[in-house]
Amino acid sequence: MRINIITLGCSKNTVDSENLAARLKAQGHSVFFDRQSNDCDTVIVNTCGFIGDAKEESVNTILQQIGVKTRGRKACRIVACGCLVERYRDELVKEIPEVDAWYGVHEWEKIAQDLGAIDTKGTIDTIVERPLSTPSHYAYLKIAEGCNRNCSYCAIPLIRGAHKSIPIDDLVDEAKILVAKGVKELIVISQDTTWYGLDLYHRRALGELLNRLADESGAAWIRLHYTYPASFPDDAIDAIASHPNICNYIDIPLQHINSRILSSMQRGIDREGTLRLLEKFRQRLPDAAIRTTLIVGYPGESAEDFEELKEFVRQARFDRMGCFAYSPEEGTPAEHLGDPVPDEEKERRVSELMAVQEAISLEKNEARVGHTFRCLVDRIDEDGIVARTEYDSPEVDDEVLIPHNKISTHQHINVAPGDFITVRITSAMENDLIGEITEA
Repeated sequence: MRINIITLGCSKNTVDSENLAARLKAQGHSVFFDRQSNDCDTVIVNTCGFIGDAKEESVNTILQQIGVKTRGRKACRIVACGCLVERYRDELVKEIPEVDAWYGVHEWEKIAQDLGAIDTKGTIDTIVERPLSTPSHYAYLKIAEGCNRNCSYCAIPLIRGAHKSIPIDDLVDEAKILVAKGVKELIVISQDTTWYGLDLYHRRALGELLNRLADESGAAWIRLHYTYPASFPDDAIDAIASHPNICNYIDIPLQHINSRILSSMQRGIDREGTLRLLEKFRQRLPDAAIRTTLIVGYPGESAEDFEELKEFVRQARFDRMGCFAYSPEEGTPAEHLGDPVPDEEKERRVSELMAVQEAISLEKNEARVGHTFRCLVDRIDEDGIVARTEYDSPEVDDEVLIPHNKISTHQHINVAPGDFITVRITSAMENDLIGEITEA
């Protein structure tokens, strides 16, 4: 069969889809990843169920595929899987009967079997066979499944279960295989990477893992995502500081700064602890870019609390920041708090907070003008070469654009996605940089 896998949500879902594709390809199926394609025998929608907007996107994507089938793709089988299905399978089965099969987050082998495959358990190494849905020069390295945190607003533990680390040796082997396939950048992910190792080794082992990956994988860049502020492991900071191939980059969703809100969120850290951690980063990793995510409109967030959060963003001067409106989730500890902040007010706060950050981002980017950076080329399109510095993660952060009129004929010939180039920044915008190649 021709099987199209559409992945929604986070990068952890991306890895799940790629591992599923490995199982299906091992049985002779042709598998591809294309949200726009209508040419397939089976379409699998790997859903997200994290917040309201993600749920809506998942349902709309399923309905879109049903619409395509109704308009002429008669033989196509529609399969839905992943987080949304894990949470709401019974309701979805009733509401969308046109879907042929539903699977939760622990049923990847069953999907392969039900699509006509033999039992691949123990007969296929998904690490070796895993096709990438990302550009071939970067890949996500998922180091654990599930989460042992109990953040009041988050349904992930209900969906994914308890934290389960993958052994270090296995991860190093997977990293070597990915690098041998041409991957230049490994992006380390899990629901909480700082928890890594506590279940397997009875200690936090993120620093040890980063050291092993830096020393043994051969990756040019290693990037750390999804860290947690409470009990941040010092040896992970040491690993970033001591290895040139670990990017000076920390992704750390802080969610808020008000101590009362943080306590209600069950984050395990208060305002003072957050400020001390950020100061530690700045002292020990002075060149690091810090990316965070914040929540506005959490139950009990007053106008004064929001002003405190805005002032925190002004003072912290994050290199990258995202923000989303609180979404009440069934079964979470915060459910009983209700949803007292009106949606319109939440959206106003999102816009206001992001405006503060955009001004900071523009100032930081303007300070880069005239400086040179080693950049990884992501793609070449009609506007020119699109690349990234080590301070930027793909899909979520800034890009460096080198317009065609700034590229010599020789450089055009010699530059391809996955190459490293040296770029001098010539101008800046809020979310992107413009430059010219000095070495390719």
